[in-house]
Amino acid sequence: MGTWGLTRLFLMLFVLKVFVFPGPDVTSDVSAIYHGWYEVLRDGTFPLDDVTWQYPPAAALAILSPAVLPFLDYATAFFVLACLADLVVLALLLYTGVRPGRTLRGAWVWVVGVPLLGPTVYARYDVMVTAVAVAALLAGARHPRLMGALAAFGALLKVWPALLLVGAVRRRAWASAAVTAAAVAAVFALAMPGAFAFLTFQGDRGTEVESVGALVFHVARHYGWEGQVALNYGSIEFLGPYVDTVSTVALLLTAVVFGWLLMWRLCATRFLPHTLADAAFVAVLLFTVTSRVISPQYMVWLVGLAAVCLCFRATGMTLPAALVVIACLVTVLEFPIGFGHVVASDAYGMTLLFIRNGLLVIAAVTAALELWRTTVPPRRAPLPPITDRSAGAKETAKEPLGSSSAPMPLSRVEPGDSPATTR
Repeated sequence: MGTWGLTRLFLMLFVLKVFVFPGPDVTSDVSAIYHGWYEVLRDGTFPLDDVTWQYPPAAALAILSPAVLPFLDYATAFFVLACLADLVVLALLLYTGVRPGRTLRGAWVWVVGVPLLGPTVYARYDVMVTAVAVAALLAGARHPRLMGALAAFGALLKVWPALLLVGAVRRRAWASAAVTAAAVAAVFALAMPGAFAFLTFQGDRGTEVESVGALVFHVARHYGWEGQVALNYGSIEFLGPYVDTVSTVALLLTAVVFGWLLMWRLCATRFLPHTLADAAFVAVLLFTVTSRVISPQYMVWLVGLAAVCLCFRATGMTLPAALVVIACLVTVLEFPIGFGHVVASDAYGMTLLFIRNGLLVIAAVTAALELWRTTVPPRRAPLPPITDRSAGAKETAKEPLGSSSAPMPLSRVEPGDSPATTR
């Protein structure tokens, strides 16, 4: 708790601008954009005229949450609530870590990983969504209905928590998720106009400068590519020739990832206590690296899910989790500290992006392979038909003693014939 308190104190001092963090002001989204949405949402409607509103309807609750602290200004109240959500995650991980068969490694991943991202963590509402996701995964084993409800609510906050259900094996979790999603969505659709306008805005996004696909254009700019970098739909994106092609490829890769997850789900037969968390971590990693956008706050999701995985002693996600934590450090170097270099596509900015995205790709591949290895049993080689072997033995027994071919002893067993050797 001491390490958590000290590191979070510095994060609060940065977002409150007692200390100035290098790079662009990451708190402007809260004081300007979030506060502007707050003024619209409190009147009972979504910001339909703002294309930067690209969130599911329950996100309104996160934006409106500072109203519970009326004695503070909007930005300060938001930062305090973000810090409280951070503390909730730590408490959940500590409570889980002291149980039999569990470990406190997960709590340490959260304590160390979050501050490596800098003040961006408290200047976005992703830490609140991550708190819901962590609670859902930790409830999964004993309380599948609660897990499904929390996953559905999280998905209506920011979509990605729907992936938590990938490894759920109990129908109660899926049924609870469906009922919760339908009920909450219906309430917002009836109470507030434009609850699902975000779907249109999301479809018009391009390739953000920090994504894996953007590396193509960072390199291409040095070889005469005629595009540009501009603020588009609320993020800094590449605009110009072939951007649509790269964005389409990213969507196709996302579809491939979905197909792989479906195949894994159909082939998996060993579901261990940590499989639910491992599958969620793998799914979010894969969808992150194939996304058209990898904003710095996305790393908060991965740190939270990695922390849940490492609460289990038997998990095989130690290496991918370590790679994610290292990627957090590289992320803060590229945003906000070195974001000017990233936008300029200079050598320093490109190096940071290649390292960070490379770490995430390696983490995704190794995590996916580990998930497959631990849950999908290897195929067994088929045994030779018994009838053929018996027939061969009979024919050998009938041969005369002077035959040119030596008879096979009936007591001999050829390699591969014993069932024990095929396991």
